[in-house]
Amino acid sequence: MTSTSSGTLHKPANPVRFVTASSLFDGHDAAINIMRRILQSQGAEVIHLGHNRSVAEVVNAAIQEDVQGVAISAYQGGHVEYFSYLVELLNERGAGHIRVYGGGGGVIVPEEIELLHSRGVARIFSPHDGQSLGLARMINLMIEECDHALTEPFSHDALLTGSDEALARAITHIEAGAEVDVDTTRNVPVLGITGTGGSGKSSLTDELVRRFRLDQQDKLRIAVLAVDPTRRRGGGALLGDRIRMNCLDGDHVFFRSLATRRAGSEIPDGLEQAIKACKASGADLVIVETPGIGQGDAAIVPFVDFSLYVMTPEFGAASQLEKIDMLDYADAVAINKFERRGAEDARRDVARQMVRNREAFGVKWEDMPVFGTSAATFNDDGVTALYQFLRDGLVGHGLTVEEGSLATVNGKTSTSASTVVPASRARYLSDIADTVRGYHRKTDEQVEAVRTHTQLTGAQKALEAAGKGVEDIAELVSAAEREVDRDTADLLGGWEQTREQYSGDELVFKVRDKEIHTKLTRETLSGNQVRRVSLPRYDDEGSLLRFLRKENLPGFFPYTAGVFPFKREGEDPARMFAGEGDAFRT
Repeated sequence: MTSTSSGTLHKPANPVRFVTASSLFDGHDAAINIMRRILQSQGAEVIHLGHNRSVAEVVNAAIQEDVQGVAISAYQGGHVEYFSYLVELLNERGAGHIRVYGGGGGVIVPEEIELLHSRGVARIFSPHDGQSLGLARMINLMIEECDHALTEPFSHDALLTGSDEALARAITHIEAGAEVDVDTTRNVPVLGITGTGGSGKSSLTDELVRRFRLDQQDKLRIAVLAVDPTRRRGGGALLGDRIRMNCLDGDHVFFRSLATRRAGSEIPDGLEQAIKACKASGADLVIVETPGIGQGDAAIVPFVDFSLYVMTPEFGAASQLEKIDMLDYADAVAINKFERRGAEDARRDVARQMVRNREAFGVKWEDMPVFGTSAATFNDDGVTALYQFLRDGLVGHGLTVEEGSLATVNGKTSTSASTVVPASRARYLSDIADTVRGYHRKTDEQVEAVRTHTQLTGAQKALEAAGKGVEDIAELVSAAEREVDRDTADLLGGWEQTREQYSGDELVFKVRDKEIHTKLTRETLSGNQVRRVSLPRYDDEGSLLRFLRKENLPGFFPYTAGVFPFKREGEDPARMFAGEGDAFRT
């Protein structure tokens, strides 16, 4: 009996690594986000790719990250092709040992689950599994099945010829503390990127790698080692830097996520050997990105030849800069998210602090290597200026480059950076919500006004019929009528005409100046005539107004029943799916 069936959760004895993602053309990432959080809480190191990931991306990540398992959520309907192709491609790449898990709620039916299991998928979880096992035991089953050490040897010759599989396994052995012969005489520079948490280090790393590829026309091989902290409680880790990397296509960039695997450290034990392995595999440049650090951390410096410190404009008072240890060692500083308020002042304060730290009092602060960047801005010239400074600095440490294809940037800051949501539209979602709430509030007010007018009108008619005086109530009727606005009166006034149109045998309406003739009834199997649209039978004008403003008929605002009055013939909904490969596979 396994631990998951006996009631206790299995605790991994080995580092268990998973790649998690949602399948291609699938924007539903709520389920996989829950799963990867549970994986992490149970001790797994999770490389999360996010949603809309192709099989090629997942397989490439699984091999470079040297994981034991892949977990995919698929709600887009093309799960049979997707999972089948995933297993097939893993086997083609020599990674058939990686177990594939998946789920898609009720989208994946039992017959398809059996088919996918027969094609090599380790487990497709169904809604029944969730009911019988629960989420925690479902995830724990995956961890237990993948809890084995990756001790298989790698080919040293394959490592020296640049094999991703060999390099990935060499780093795994290094992380496990094994002795790995990866010494090389090649002079390969190492760029270290560190900074505060949330400063955009991963996005900036992605933009810098993209510029190396563009500027040098893909003639450099780059290895990126991205470090994230291991959680003290549970022992798991979210290795989330890869999700920010959009420049990993092709075979010119190797990316590996590393967990510190010990508390209180920003650097894993085997980092130096991992860097040597990357050099031995043929990398022309190694980039090491560390997790977010505090003010007193500069642990990356001994491992790299050139260092970049990334921060944001929000560092507090200028005196806080005196506490940042990296400002003593950084070869360059990037004030990322430069589109934010106060960024230029922050750049000036940081540059002046660097002047004081270096005791370079004869140098203008503008000449300090402090750059204003916006990694979220496409083709940001501040990032390009930073890249060109780093490139030239790395040349002095052995990087061989050719004349670049990117135009030289003279300044040091972003000139076109702007916030994704302009300040004038910062509350646009709130404005939309306020508009909707205001609409419903007006509906309630108008319903009450219509009912008051109807009741007073009825009372006036009753008094007239009884021969009583109506002067006072007539004033109330007029006042109540003024409370009913023009739009409300038009809606109620046009209802009778609408009811007549839908009471006939055929309705004619226009779509893009084309007349559409639609029969208003359908004959059932028993021979009865059933109307396609059943109109409400309200006697109260207030209830009718509420229906017209909140629901209405198909083809009428607010279009809760559809934007067209009728569904045309031959437009039955079909199950849509997105597969993998060419049109024949899909």
